Amino acid sequence: RGLIVSAYDLEARREALAPGRAANLLQIHPDHPNMWDAWDIDAFYRNSVTDLVELDALEVAEAGPDAVTVRVCRSFGRSAVVQSITLRAGAKTVDLVTEVDWHETEKFLKAAFPLDVKAERSASETQFGHVYRATHTNTSWEAAKFEICAHRWIHVEEPGWGTAILNDSTYGHDVTRDVRPDGGQTTTVRLSLLRAPRYPDPETDQGAHTLRFSLAPGAEIADAVREGHALNLPERAVRGAAAVAPLLAVDNDAVVVEAVKLAEDRSGDVVVRLYESRGGRATAALRADFRLAGATETDLLERPLPGQAVSGPAPDGAVALTLRPFQIVTVRLHRA
Repeated sequence: RGLIVSAYDLEARREALAPGRAANLLQIHPDHPNMWDAWDIDAFYRNSVTDLVELDALEVAEAGPDAVTVRVCRSFGRSAVVQSITLRAGAKTVDLVTEVDWHETEKFLKAAFPLDVKAERSASETQFGHVYRATHTNTSWEAAKFEICAHRWIHVEEPGWGTAILNDSTYGHDVTRDVRPDGGQTTTVRLSLLRAPRYPDPETDQGAHTLRFSLAPGAEIADAVREGHALNLPERAVRGAAAVAPLLAVDNDAVVVEAVKLAEDRSGDVVVRLYESRGGRATAALRADFRLAGATETDLLERPLPGQAVSGPAPDGAVALTLRPFQIVTVRLHRA
């Protein structure tokens, strides 16, 4: 049926998907909010759902030593979907490219991933960090979070093991949990792919879309951060006469270099913005591929700050960083 029926983590020796459930299940709901068609999603949309399991075609599009890709074609209503599901050699993700020719009205399209994880909460990436939300609906305020937002990834875990769902443009999600007859718990993560409101623009989302998302069994928060960046900012190969050393490097994966630019005053100084990505304290050494005369912590307008996050450079050229959980630091590197 073109669904993912198993995603086995070879390192942890465990299955990521819930028993008897399939992932990458496209589901379509009627979408009739009480007010504000293009803005609101009301919880009662879940009362009716259609699973899109009928196939138009299924083929192996690529089968080589580096990757295997299966292409799945479906049609429903006035719309069509072509999905490419790829497993790469040595990779820890299953990558999906979903091409949708969308011509529905007042419909809501989702992709479901039922996971064999007993998760009490989910982690959703935000800019420069992540937030946790409960997966239960025991209170009215938790039940009201039936649709949540996440930037490049959403992560669910139990002690010792977790799974991430990564995306490049699909920021709406819902996370639910239910107890199975065998006593285990299924945590289902669904991505909100497309809507079709009629007001104020009856052509909202109509036409062709390309959506990319990945399933990462066994991922920790650190893996989700790394893979989320890789999916959204893939490496580009270019021709050159020789290998080029990185302009900047940080020796702690928890510290992410988010932006690099020249100083606004045209001094030739380099300004670097970094953040702590895992929610813990971190120390790191920042090294540049050019000689440094000094390093200063600044604010967003590149004005010096008296903060304690930056010190150095040391004799070996390293700038020492000391960051609080999720702290954002802007460093001005003075060129020698």
